[in-house]
Amino acid sequence: MTLTIGIDLGTSGVKAVILQDAETVLADAAQPIAVSIPYVGWSEQDAEDWVTAVWSCLDRLAASAPREMAAVSAIGLSGQMLCALLLDKSHKPLRPAILWNDQRSITECAELLQRCPDIGQRTNGTPDPGITAPKLLWLAKHEPQVMRDARMLLLTKDYVRLALTGEVASEPTDAGGTQLMDCRTGQWDHQLCEIAGWNPDHLPPLTQAWQAAGGLRPQLAARWGMKPGIPVAAGAGDNMASTLGAGAARPGDAVLTIGTSGVACIVDATFHPGPQRAILTSAHAAPDTFLSMGVVMSATAALDWTARLSATTAAALAGEAEAMDTRKTDAAPVFLPCLTGIRTPANRPQATGRLEGLHPGVDRAMMGYATMEGVAFQFADCITAQREVGAIPQRFIAVGGGTRSALWTALIATAIGESVALPARSDIGGPAGAARLAAVAAGASPDVLAAPLPMRATIDPDPALAARLAPRKARFDALVESARRG
Repeated sequence: MTLTIGIDLGTSGVKAVILQDAETVLADAAQPIAVSIPYVGWSEQDAEDWVTAVWSCLDRLAASAPREMAAVSAIGLSGQMLCALLLDKSHKPLRPAILWNDQRSITECAELLQRCPDIGQRTNGTPDPGITAPKLLWLAKHEPQVMRDARMLLLTKDYVRLALTGEVASEPTDAGGTQLMDCRTGQWDHQLCEIAGWNPDHLPPLTQAWQAAGGLRPQLAARWGMKPGIPVAAGAGDNMASTLGAGAARPGDAVLTIGTSGVACIVDATFHPGPQRAILTSAHAAPDTFLSMGVVMSATAALDWTARLSATTAAALAGEAEAMDTRKTDAAPVFLPCLTGIRTPANRPQATGRLEGLHPGVDRAMMGYATMEGVAFQFADCITAQREVGAIPQRFIAVGGGTRSALWTALIATAIGESVALPARSDIGGPAGAARLAAVAAGASPDVLAAPLPMRATIDPDPALAARLAPRKARFDALVESARRG
């Protein structure tokens, strides 16, 4: 029996789980984290808040499951990707981290593409303000002193691992989101660093996601009743970890993550870049694989927004939409909920939401339905684009908070025209994937990364629903075209 801890650092909070044999959850804990929005389009977090939240989760695990904590053999990390966190020579943050959904560096994206026209074929995709390199160009213009003092660039999970172990490191899945790494080779690229104005000496060494990248500090081990020096795996970006957490490590496996954002992840044996369709492609956290990612910028975040406008909660709104008479769906508005821009396939980060078909009979249940439907249509557009560039899905699994809604999963399965399986614990994909990486770092075979999970249900496409969606998808496509034109 092997016990490992998986920690997932999401945009809105941290989850930590103790897993037995990389499958059975023995204990879990969660802690929210605030996002700062100093100006419209900005999104930042204090890196120390990540550490504080992780410590809080581990404190609670130690209190609730001391015997299991003492038996843990390794720790793995998953984290939100694409941030820019700059550290000084003492490895202290120079400013808050700029997050993946920050939009301030739109101008710098065009500059980066002009400097390196083939960057989308060498890195994870077309320059986007969410990606790290454009943020560095923005900082050079607007906060030059920070750039002058910077001596290290770290990503979210890598900063927490530094706090856990004292070691600086990263790995290809997360590093692939910086546009400073050649994704085909999995190595830092000095030319790309020069183009982005970053010194390659100020980048962490790279190891594989499933390998140890330091040991737990003795004082922290004593705090949590754990063995000192146990390996802390290099870990993975959240999309890769969630994919692993669903047991998807073989080419053809596809995982739909319905979280704050939505991501269609397809495991691929070959590097199939798709910059022309705003697809992100990086190394996967399993040996000899890549991950093709189509991104829906606002998924559960869109439903949260609609719920706030309706003076209710997202869960209540989803329930009202599910209880709504299906005959009302034809009269519901059609909504393109791109509240923080469009990535796949239109690549319009400055796009705003589009709503068509309002009338006096529209109620909040209809708005909730329209929001979930719009996200489902965006997932379908992602899958279509990924097929076009050669990433071919064969088996679909859905994870994330959105899977709690039977209606939402039915809409997505029907929109993409594929059956979608739901794991028994679909809410812990990130930490479960991190725990699997920890198991390998502790000595387990890499085969554990592809071990199947028990499923609680399979959602098949609904022909009657498909017939109702077809004319609404045509109206939705018109909204996408409007957003594409600006």
